[in-house]
Amino acid sequence: MSQFDVHRRENPRLLFFFWIVLISSLTLVLGLGWRQLVANQKYEVIEKRQTERRVLKPGPRGDIYDRKGNLLVGNRPHYSAVVYLDDLRAEFRAEYSSIIRAERERLRQAYLQAPESERSEQSLIPNYNELQWVARQNVIQRYVDEINRITGREDTLSARTVIRHFNEQLLLPLALVEDLKPEEYARLIEQVPVQSPIEIHTDTARYYPYGEAAAHTLGYVQNVNPDPDEIPADGIKTFTFKTKLGKTGLEYAFDEQLSGRTGTEMWRVDPLGFQDTLLEQVTPKQGQNLITSIDIDLQLAAERALGDRTGAAVALDVHTGEVLAIVSKPSYDLNDLSPFIPRTTFDAINERGAWLNRSLQLSYPPGSTFKLITGIAGVRAGTIEAGVEHNCQGVYRLGDRIFRCHARNGHGWVDEASSIAASCNIFYYAEGLRMGIDVLSAEAKRFGLDQRTGIEVPFETGRLVVPTREWKRERIGSGWVPGDTANTAIGQGFLLVTPLQMATVMASIARGETRTQPTLQALTAEAAAQVQHGGEPIGLTAAQRAELWEGMERVVGPGGTGRLIQIDGLRIGGKTGTADFRAHGQNVNLAWFIGFAPVENPQIAVAVMVEGTSASDRFHGGSTAGPVAKDIFLEFIEQYPERAGFPTL
Repeated sequence: MSQFDVHRRENPRLLFFFWIVLISSLTLVLGLGWRQLVANQKYEVIEKRQTERRVLKPGPRGDIYDRKGNLLVGNRPHYSAVVYLDDLRAEFRAEYSSIIRAERERLRQAYLQAPESERSEQSLIPNYNELQWVARQNVIQRYVDEINRITGREDTLSARTVIRHFNEQLLLPLALVEDLKPEEYARLIEQVPVQSPIEIHTDTARYYPYGEAAAHTLGYVQNVNPDPDEIPADGIKTFTFKTKLGKTGLEYAFDEQLSGRTGTEMWRVDPLGFQDTLLEQVTPKQGQNLITSIDIDLQLAAERALGDRTGAAVALDVHTGEVLAIVSKPSYDLNDLSPFIPRTTFDAINERGAWLNRSLQLSYPPGSTFKLITGIAGVRAGTIEAGVEHNCQGVYRLGDRIFRCHARNGHGWVDEASSIAASCNIFYYAEGLRMGIDVLSAEAKRFGLDQRTGIEVPFETGRLVVPTREWKRERIGSGWVPGDTANTAIGQGFLLVTPLQMATVMASIARGETRTQPTLQALTAEAAAQVQHGGEPIGLTAAQRAELWEGMERVVGPGGTGRLIQIDGLRIGGKTGTADFRAHGQNVNLAWFIGFAPVENPQIAVAVMVEGTSASDRFHGGSTAGPVAKDIFLEFIEQYPERAGFPTL
């Protein structure tokens, strides 16, 4: 090396390595700074995904009340005996070691006993993964057996359930026994040792204080996994308890309001995924309550009156359309569906046809109750004039066909009011043919009988038929004939309506309008005063209205078809009906009664339909459906004496 190079330090080789070291150092410093200052959030996210877990806990559902504040649907404690798998890890290891030792000895003995030509070193190696699951299952089943010994139950826990819980719900408690009865809960609390990993987990299940009452309307819930949209998309593994989702009735219609707010727990976990430290906690909150329009006293009265018969009953507030009672039979106890629906229970309800809400999910011919629509149509069209009469001889000849009245020997001369009171078919055959199907169908549509009512609960049937010439040609493939008009005029033929619709018709007539919007929500006094049902005025003069109402009041009078419905001191207007219907694979008859009270100041409208279940049933509107309505009116007097026109004590 020259003296120049040493003193000036300009050796090219030293400069080359100097720059390499300098650039490398700068690169390391810049890279470290970038990771510490710029990319730190990225690594924090990765760390959180590896070390943190989220647990979602849905809040309890809100309660449902009747209009007076009586609890219709609430929450009861749902007790389960559970274990946290983290607490069993030492037992899993001990059991696994014991099983491995026993399995190795078994394999060794099998190896020694096998012919030398069949021996294989591979046969001495146990199936470690399978034995690990056997060990876990054994430990867990021992605790299930302990619970069974204390409670007297005979529960088991399948290996599939255990494996799924380990793989999918590791941080959540594993339910060993669910839905403990109070006495079972008490025994476990008393007899399970303090140091035992068995814990009592308390959740909520829906509770129905009145059992079957309004079952179809209140509805039930199903335990499901929470909506995936509720899980934050931050990549952190999330475990979720089951949440309750409304499946039918008000539980379905107001699910968003009733659902509770989900709570959250954030846990730091160890390398095996078991919880280590609770980092954050947000307490779940109960959902909002719902106040319904139902009056449980009226509801129970209607339920008792209908009894074990198949049918439906609806009671509405005439002015607001609030549903005071709505019954469908056969029914079921909602408590049998909570916290889950056993298969045997589902099949039993299905076999009885009890899942169907007959008040609004099935449609029926309205029978003679439709004569009120026929009468209003004729009066408005000018074909039914004041004082018009028809001579009922029990039969009506139309071409080569004979149409009969239910009175075999006829009613003699009848006008509009007496035809309603006696439910004379001949009067309405004649008047229906005079006005024609176009007028008759238009009037039925004016009252909304071709449309759903729009009530809040789901699955209201759309199979509603107000027949027209076009409808028959399109659906049946043939033209309209006079006999079709005659049948339609008395509520038979192709007509199909629901009991709820007929209740709205009765409320509308009582108010002098054509539409009533039913609701299951209780209205405040201010909201009730502002209710607008839509539709239009009924279109009758005072004299025409008086004659119509006279006929309806005479229905419940001494000589009327609904005389069994009379109540001293309460003026009732109504109409009975009996219709032919095909159900259960045979021809059966339907009994109808629709009415309102009190006549001088209508407050409540009622529709009752009782469905025959065999060809031998001989149901009639006045004697079968009428007494059910009478019990509803009597309960209305009891609960609302002032509105019924009775003095309060």
